[in-house]
Amino acid sequence: MPINRKASSFFSNGIPIIGGAIVALSLLWAFWPIITFTFTSPNPTNFRTGVHSGYSGSHGFNLTHDPPESTFYDDPDLTYTIDNPIKNWDEKRRQWLWLHPSFIPGLENRVLLVTGSQPNPCPNPIGDHLLLRFFKNKVDYCRIHGYDIFYNNVLLNPKMFTYWAKIPAVRAAMLAHPEAEWIWWVDSDAVFTDMDYKLPLHRYKNHNFVVHGWPELIYKKKSWTSLNAGVFLIRNSQWALDFMDVWSGMGPQTPEYEKWGQRLRETCKDKHFPESDDQTGLVYLLLKEKEKWGDKVYVEDGYYFEGYWMEIVGKLEDIMGKYKGVEKRERRLRRRHAEKVREGYNSVWEEYLDGVGYGREGWRRPFMTHFTGCQPCSGTHNELYTRQGCWDAMQKVLNFGDNQVLRSYGFVHPSLGDSGSVMPVPFDYPA
Repeated sequence: MPINRKASSFFSNGIPIIGGAIVALSLLWAFWPIITFTFTSPNPTNFRTGVHSGYSGSHGFNLTHDPPESTFYDDPDLTYTIDNPIKNWDEKRRQWLWLHPSFIPGLENRVLLVTGSQPNPCPNPIGDHLLLRFFKNKVDYCRIHGYDIFYNNVLLNPKMFTYWAKIPAVRAAMLAHPEAEWIWWVDSDAVFTDMDYKLPLHRYKNHNFVVHGWPELIYKKKSWTSLNAGVFLIRNSQWALDFMDVWSGMGPQTPEYEKWGQRLRETCKDKHFPESDDQTGLVYLLLKEKEKWGDKVYVEDGYYFEGYWMEIVGKLEDIMGKYKGVEKRERRLRRRHAEKVREGYNSVWEEYLDGVGYGREGWRRPFMTHFTGCQPCSGTHNELYTRQGCWDAMQKVLNFGDNQVLRSYGFVHPSLGDSGSVMPVPFDYPA
């Protein structure tokens, strides 16, 4: 009888509820184009009918519509090459976004990761294989967090070789992707080792450039190793273009290249090689032109924006053990789920990782591990390391990141030293 009363109560009271819901859904469906148009346009009345037709793409972007109005792309004097300065970029980019309003929502958090390698095969016999694995790691991270990625393997300015090659690539990416607020350069030999950690863009809202470093080493010690220019985040802006014009002015494509090498050595006394390099050049700008650039540069030392591999590799097994210990205590973290909803579990993890810390005292996963000095492509590693030591470390770090990805597909590597095999993950692992 109680069951029947509940059933009767539901059907008698549920009819008007269902009827009201149908009416509400009908109204929502009828007005949905207007609602969508209103919330995706800065001023809907200024756009012609049809601007929002043909939406496609996973983020709701209109990938098929490019209006006939002129933009910076139609300017014959604008070039992608770094030897021709660009003016009024903020206004040009703003105009493009105005004509492509589907890209405006979420603009402040939109990131394009740029990376690359040399145009020729690697001299190291396993170099191309390593670069492929490094690239896969970056693609995995970008897919998980919804970032776009551009891989470049040509010199966009033949005279700007080695470490200077990144600046022309980043500059061209800004022009090719006005919908991206941030361009994120990541060296080919850097590995994401925390697939769940997302860039804390909110802390950079008043800055245009983010680099990993230590302010005391920059401003007091004046050390050329006080920061690492192999990974940086730069806002798509006129400020960034002006900054890169000045920065690249120290590069090998300029007649002042040798003089800049001497000047940088005089500024940073611990720099022993004579060439002008991008990293010391960046330190120089922070020291000598701090008033012009410094307020917009964020020197990140709060987490491993990029971490020195020698500090990290020996801790990976212990970190894995600590994370498994948390999963054993918290069933929510063991629950299997689709990769697309992975970010929703990050907040649960944060409950257990808050205050854990990095480095020697902490056991939180390092965000990114950078194999500075190992040279996986050429094999001409720093004399402080051995080839086997670099290879073993790269394999462990790559598998450490790969295990976090493979978990969503039901597998893991049996050990960090075994890249060639996997084992299925049992239900409720690692309970």
